[in-house]
Amino acid sequence: MFLVRWISGWPLRLLHAVGGGLGWLVWLLSPTYRRRLRTNADLAGVPASARRRSIAESGRMVAETPWLWLRATNDDLVRKVTWRNPEALEAAIAERRPLVILTPHMGSFEVAARAYTARFGHLQPVTVLYRPARQRALREFQEQARRRPTMPTAPASLAGVRQMLRALKKRESVGLLPDQVPPDGQGVWAPFFGQPAYTMTLAARLTQQTGAHCTVLRCERLPRGAGYVIHSSELVRPLPAGTDAASQLEAATIINETMEQVILSDPGQYLWGYNRYKPPRAADIPETRAEGNE
Repeated sequence: MFLVRWISGWPLRLLHAVGGGLGWLVWLLSPTYRRRLRTNADLAGVPASARRRSIAESGRMVAETPWLWLRATNDDLVRKVTWRNPEALEAAIAERRPLVILTPHMGSFEVAARAYTARFGHLQPVTVLYRPARQRALREFQEQARRRPTMPTAPASLAGVRQMLRALKKRESVGLLPDQVPPDGQGVWAPFFGQPAYTMTLAARLTQQTGAHCTVLRCERLPRGAGYVIHSSELVRPLPAGTDAASQLEAATIINETMEQVILSDPGQYLWGYNRYKPPRAADIPETRAEGNE
């Protein structure tokens, strides 16, 4: 923890420089990571230049985390973050509509939540879904570092889902990673870059049960520690109103199509090494799966 706190005081430009090297070191040392990154990027038709860039960007994401958790203030985030096309988001908040905010494993997705809090938290707090670390000490540190007065955290569990439902019913916002693999029974197999991927149904269920508006935020990391740009956008088409199996599959497909469009807008910042196609335990696995996605 001493080392993490010391690193958190480094300038963002230095953190990103060191993080870029860290990303390449992990790539060199892990054959499994190299294979998964290559397979996932090939499925999406991503050029080699963007794939190489994503290796360094993943390291920068790790390196900036101590700064974000321990040092960054709301004033820092207001100063370092520029917003693009926030009009629909601003209108929804002005109308006090509950919001489901989707952010893929792309760029500085944790910065997106903090930047939302810095700009809109006093108007409409956001509850963020997260997966707790297994180690107790790390889990406690993670919870303490992420917690903010207008950004409570909810664990990826039934209790966390109930917490998010309560927030939406109070006309607040919730944030989650729609490309995170859910536990068995909490998702459906939907296409993601042409490959079956177990996709959460939680985002659609939250909007259906509360009438929330669903929006997308992508946080772009600028070069050499210059800051961040948050791009706000909408789903490619509205989610269905039904709750039957066919509607859940349609909703998951719409969300995946939206994520594909967002990711391909800047593929060099997506975490292609993330095990997106991992099947949950005890799940029935579709026969059509690319080699390398075990």
